[in-house]
Amino acid sequence: MNKQLTIALVAHDQRKADMVEWAVYNASMLSKHKLVCTGTTGSLILKAFEEKGIDADISCVNSGPMGGDAEIAALVVQKKVNLCVFLIDDLNAQPHEADIQMLLRQCRVHNIPIACNRFSADLMITSQLWDDDSYVPTPPNYVKFNR
Repeated sequence: MNKQLTIALVAHDQRKADMVEWAVYNASMLSKHKLVCTGTTGSLILKAFEEKGIDADISCVNSGPMGGDAEIAALVVQKKVNLCVFLIDDLNAQPHEADIQMLLRQCRVHNIPIACNRFSADLMITSQLWDDDSYVPTPPNYVKFNR
């Protein structure tokens, strides 16, 4: 990838180990980009990267239950995120479900790719479209709401 992306990384408690493993596996690619993470997920990735001597630009917002999902959603709305990887724990109820749905919705509304499992995340980060300067994603046409 020639251009620097901002990639949001979010993982629920039961998926944090998956996220850390995925991030370490993809560290050579991820270290070329800005990473913005929810609090605990970001601290775990940062620790794993430090242990492996990987230098990366990682910033953390609050943890999900403390508003981190909403903070990431706000960055999506402001067009400050290019890709979101959100490993959701679909087997346990989340106390901040409204924030989770808001983040997913804002990614869909603002045409931001969002991967919710490792396979889709691998497909998205390796897409040749990131390097194709002639490719411009077609924005959703919300005629009634577009200004």
